[in-house]
Amino acid sequence: MILTSHLTSHGDIRHFGRRGAILAAEAPAIAGRSSRGFRIVLIKPSHYDDDGYVIQWHLSSIPSNSLASVYGVCADSAERKILGPDVDIAIEGYDECNTILKVKSIARKIRRAGSGFVGLVGVQSNQFPRALDLAREFRQLGVPVVIGGFHVSGCLSMLPELPADLKQALNLGVTLYAGEAEGRLDELLIDIDRRRAKPIYNRLADLPGLEGAALPILPRRIVRGIALTTTSFDAGRGCPFQCSFCTIINVQGRKSRYRTADDVEAIVRANAAQGITRFFVTDDNFARNRNWESIFDRLIDLRERQGFQLSLVLQVDTLCHRIPGFIDKAARAGCRTVFIGLENINPESLLNTKKRQNKIWEYREMLLAWRRVRVLTFAGYILGFPADTPASIARDIDIIKKELPVDLLEFFFLTPLPGSEDHKNLHARGAAMDADMNNYDLEHACAQHPLMTKVEWEQAYRDAWKRFYSKEHVRTVMRRAAASGISLSKVSNVLTIFSASLAIENVHPLQCGFGRRKARNQRRFGLPRESPLIFYPRRAWEIPFAWLSWAWIALPIRMLRKRIAADPDARLYTDQAMRMADASEMDKVVEAYADKLPKTHGAPARHAVA
Repeated sequence: MILTSHLTSHGDIRHFGRRGAILAAEAPAIAGRSSRGFRIVLIKPSHYDDDGYVIQWHLSSIPSNSLASVYGVCADSAERKILGPDVDIAIEGYDECNTILKVKSIARKIRRAGSGFVGLVGVQSNQFPRALDLAREFRQLGVPVVIGGFHVSGCLSMLPELPADLKQALNLGVTLYAGEAEGRLDELLIDIDRRRAKPIYNRLADLPGLEGAALPILPRRIVRGIALTTTSFDAGRGCPFQCSFCTIINVQGRKSRYRTADDVEAIVRANAAQGITRFFVTDDNFARNRNWESIFDRLIDLRERQGFQLSLVLQVDTLCHRIPGFIDKAARAGCRTVFIGLENINPESLLNTKKRQNKIWEYREMLLAWRRVRVLTFAGYILGFPADTPASIARDIDIIKKELPVDLLEFFFLTPLPGSEDHKNLHARGAAMDADMNNYDLEHACAQHPLMTKVEWEQAYRDAWKRFYSKEHVRTVMRRAAASGISLSKVSNVLTIFSASLAIENVHPLQCGFGRRKARNQRRFGLPRESPLIFYPRRAWEIPFAWLSWAWIALPIRMLRKRIAADPDARLYTDQAMRMADASEMDKVVEAYADKLPKTHGAPARHAVA
């Protein structure tokens, strides 16, 4: 896919062939090549902190695959000259998590081109208030705006009528796009160019196949704003499971769709030509991608025979170790980190949310399998299932620390995200939910809990981080890493971030980055702009205080790393979680649930239905 043939010197003129090959580097525009232009500006918005300032960093941590996907689709449309041979389509992209947007400058570029629009892409529910504020600014400057992403798609897929925030967007003259863009975007671009855009484009019932589709690729200029210059791609979309808190199944569908090994190789080669070899594979569950083995085999060939230095982050389920060869090939393909949807260890909670695929009795076996190939494990853990209490949460975390060799545990509130079955059911019942979408970031309590007050629930969340990342357990995690041959440097770095991001920056580690940025003039709509005499002196204090706080956490962990690395017996360390559990040992673990264990859910034999 050719990105574009004609951009200003400040834009991106990376050219991609249909298989992803880069044909040219950035260069100035070629004047007079076309009679007129059409400029597309794609923005992945961030969201606001509790004080109403945009959460931004000098380097952010997680790449946006939505931005890469839409960028690639627009590039494909540009190559095919869908607006006519005399129209040159130029594309710019911004990730607001690491970029302070210059709204007026962007608007001027679009006006100078003669036509175009701003696309706010991949907008999640917590990002919708920020997207709406940006849309308001661009609309006041006369620029067409399109908003797409999970919030728009989730609301249109699950609610009987548009919620107030989507109506507000329509009242501003914003176009809403629901569904995926591959093979579906030409109509939108043509309509905008001819000034006849519809209020809503709903493509939810027409999900595209991914084989041979436009490839998700971003120019290096955008990717270098991500820590370690990491980009992303999806090898598949959709999920067959029915977790009630999930939006994937109702937005991307329960029928999985896949890219081929050829597609993935094209993505890797195009990025490698830009010096980008680190990838976050955003499939919700790569272990259920039917092409996993052919993709791994292709990546193994690129690494072992052709010398590509690839590093992958994968998302998998808790049963991936049951797939013959999956974990070994993942490691050979370059997987160095996996995110695992552990969600909870209480079987009653898992059953209530329809997460029947999680077999808690196999967690240790699965984690040890990843440890044997020296892969770092992250596990998501949800707090606030109906049976949870502060005491039960604390107990469960202690069980995990002792029984499961997971390296990093990340905590989230059980959140009724628009697009999920949970949100639909609560909405239908008229149940109380937080009206501020900015809080739907999995880090705020947004609904009532049957056993905990909002204050108790939020305190249990903060206590969970402190409990798991205690000094004693940080030491244990690092000793386990040394014994398993996992990079102590990498483990110590992520332990530092996960130990302190909530306390220092008041954000989840996955939202954290390096060097917080705040722009005085980019505050949430409706909040006053602070006086320079207040804002700048406070920032002059906040910045060094934050760095000193990080140093206070990081230095002891660094010293611990050096001591463990120097220990000649470090590889001999073991504990209960590092040993393969037998049936009798797992029986002891489940005694904590003896009074409420469901007679299903893959329980050990003596607990199962006769």
